[in-house]
Amino acid sequence: MSSRLLPIVHVLGGLLLFFSGTYLMPIAASLIYADGTLIDFVLAGGIAFGLGAILYLFGRRHRREIKPRDGFLLVTLAWILMAAIATVPLMLVLDELSFTDAFFETMSGLTTTGATVLVGLDKLPPAINLWRHELNWLGGMGIIVLAVAILPLLGVGGMQLYKAEATGVNKESKLTARVADTAKALWLVYFAITIACILALKLVGMNWLDAICHAFAALSLGGFSTYDDSVGHFDSPAIEAVLIAFMLLAAINFATHFVAWRKKSLAAYLQDPEAKALLAVIAASIFVCAAYLSASGTYSSFLVSLRHVAFNLVSIASDCGFASQDYDKWPVFVPLWFLLLSCFVASSGSTGGGIKMIRALILAKQGVNELKRLIHPRMASQMRVGDTFVSNSIAGAVLGFIFLYILAVGELTFLLVASGLDFTSAITAIVACINNAGPGLNVVGPAQNYQPLNDFQVWVCSAAMLIGRLEVMTVFVIFTPDFWRP
Repeated sequence: MSSRLLPIVHVLGGLLLFFSGTYLMPIAASLIYADGTLIDFVLAGGIAFGLGAILYLFGRRHRREIKPRDGFLLVTLAWILMAAIATVPLMLVLDELSFTDAFFETMSGLTTTGATVLVGLDKLPPAINLWRHELNWLGGMGIIVLAVAILPLLGVGGMQLYKAEATGVNKESKLTARVADTAKALWLVYFAITIACILALKLVGMNWLDAICHAFAALSLGGFSTYDDSVGHFDSPAIEAVLIAFMLLAAINFATHFVAWRKKSLAAYLQDPEAKALLAVIAASIFVCAAYLSASGTYSSFLVSLRHVAFNLVSIASDCGFASQDYDKWPVFVPLWFLLLSCFVASSGSTGGGIKMIRALILAKQGVNELKRLIHPRMASQMRVGDTFVSNSIAGAVLGFIFLYILAVGELTFLLVASGLDFTSAITAIVACINNAGPGLNVVGPAQNYQPLNDFQVWVCSAAMLIGRLEVMTVFVIFTPDFWRP
């Protein structure tokens, strides 16, 4: 086991050294707003830097080529370590916050889940709110991908880290010849769209802090807010419209955005089967759910229903987690449909979670082919999604992934039920956490948060967030006997 762990300690230290630099943003916010948290963030950043330096120097003599299996272990440990170290400023500033709750909050931020155990967000120091949202933004594109882009020490074995952290079924494909250039390209697109979102939110009425925080949460599909009432606090159709547009952009593969920008053409979106399926499913769902709410008398008119359904459906389906209404009080069909969409709507290569649209398309085509084979047993067909042929190995990997995903949802739900949580709250909490979507229903509904859960339940939900963000297999493979064999 030591032969597997020691070589990655050096890289873990380097990642933590890099992560210590992320404290500069809340330090600046503390200086600007004079909110009394400056010393806390300086101390937290110093702790992160010191621990990173110790790990970096200790592991230097064990440095070697990062193997593919090392990437899975490194990425999993990196996310856990950074979530743990990110708790320091929260615990220093919020005296009553336990490590369990602080870890849940930071894991929720880094995995872009958006679930929270904090109340009184409106009264938090600005630097703390900015820190929470910065974690969202960093986790959106992936800290590992960012590190691969800018840290020379990860130049060796960078592809293993990129593949272990990146989402979707086409992890082998790259936009550029070098993986570091690919990571840079994705982060440049991500950064540019974030700036556009900040400016748009400022133009429609947010102050600079709220605009930055909500843009970070929207582009990462992280769902954190600076208010307990989330986006409902603003009660602004204009703000909701801007956030809908940018949540949809974030739910589309960022490689598609890069190609569209490089070619100066929207044709890339028309050629992306995931983007077309995503928009079609969301548009149809908005219309049906709005008509359902209007017919049930939940709102006074179809247009009012359309406004509230559009925002909250896009938010949950894309795995963002903003809320403008307490949709837990709507007819149960609608919020359950939201959660179902959260399982598969986001594209691979986006900042969303869940199964991903490409896997859903492959699974659907596989099901149709099997039905055809019942009628035509000798039929030979090659599965294709868009213009891309799907090999049998990819189709098999998709089936394996979905089996493990369902298994994880089932087992984690039973853990919550066994610990005393009601079934609806348990299963929706796990679905929301493993899809990195944020709010569930009942106890963990959009007007509530995860604070009522006990410590055991909070740790189960934290595990679900990590498993979902790293796409199940990255975490599960570590627990197989073959992984630890030489």
